[in-house]
Amino acid sequence: MAVEGIAYALTETGRPLVAERRTWDSPGPGQALVEVIGCGLCHTDLGYARGEVPTHKPLPLVLGHEVVGRVVATQGPGPEVGQLVLIPAVLPCGKCAFCAAGRGNACPEQQMPGNDIDGGFATHQLVRSAPLIVLDDLPAAFEVWKLGVVADAVSTAFQAVRRSGVGKGDVAVVVGVGGVGGFATQIAAASGAHVLALDVKRDRLDLALEHGAASGLEVRDLAPKAVKSEVRGFLKKHGVPSFRLRIFECTGTRAGQVLAFGLLDRGATLVQVGYTPDTVELRLSNLMAFDATVHGTWGCPVEAYPAVIDLIASGKVALDPFVERAPMSRVNEHLEAMHAHRLERRLVLDPLS
Repeated sequence: MAVEGIAYALTETGRPLVAERRTWDSPGPGQALVEVIGCGLCHTDLGYARGEVPTHKPLPLVLGHEVVGRVVATQGPGPEVGQLVLIPAVLPCGKCAFCAAGRGNACPEQQMPGNDIDGGFATHQLVRSAPLIVLDDLPAAFEVWKLGVVADAVSTAFQAVRRSGVGKGDVAVVVGVGGVGGFATQIAAASGAHVLALDVKRDRLDLALEHGAASGLEVRDLAPKAVKSEVRGFLKKHGVPSFRLRIFECTGTRAGQVLAFGLLDRGATLVQVGYTPDTVELRLSNLMAFDATVHGTWGCPVEAYPAVIDLIASGKVALDPFVERAPMSRVNEHLEAMHAHRLERRLVLDPLS
């Protein structure tokens, strides 16, 4: 079975994506062909498009790694034809020692759509079938396209919070509450933490205060020592010792990473969520002096996705205030708007418009 459609391919970095008519052949063994319902637009896509972050697969490449869709053909384990699915942003091999240990998001043979293989800026996507997440328990009136942000923005935030070990009564400080940080705020709050949101934009803080944050601090004009003083005051207010402090760096900027690392205190934990290609100078001896912990986090293990979906279906994590549907045919305009910081919500691209 061959399927025809449109893909928006990156053929040269720094140049607009090119709309191409394509034909997808029948899936091979262990593969599924998914009809795309929505694909989130991520800052990582912008980095690939501008050449600031290299892709693993040589160009041309179809970008997009936050996909929700419907299986139209399959030849392997996993969902059946007709089922709604999420395509994880990290597709593990399912066979190696990492996968066997539950560390599929660190699998050496992983495939990331829009990086290792063609992604979801298209009407269809061919992927490994086994890691696909079946969506069979959604509320009746749920608009499926909104789940286009789950494969990265929400699930990455979930894994970061889980990796930190945050629990009821702990303090979570989220550095940067736009995008992934907005979902980290909600998930940390749903885990019982007192959340302090930090950002350079007041409107982001106001939204975070409506969705999980107990307090918000605009840090644009504050010195790092002043921010640390505010964090310590927040800990004291809630009667929480610093070993129960969890810090989430979600900006993916040099300034955000320096600030987050500087907030480490005795016994505290930092989870690095955001990415920047910039070199950042840090004093690692702080880890020794504070007996502190720093974790990296990449994607989300496939087996954790049902818990992520449950948080959304139960209303503990809201999508509506943070997402917006947009035509995929205008993807180059959206990338320009993202580069100019004009986007107020996370876009989910509709391949049919």
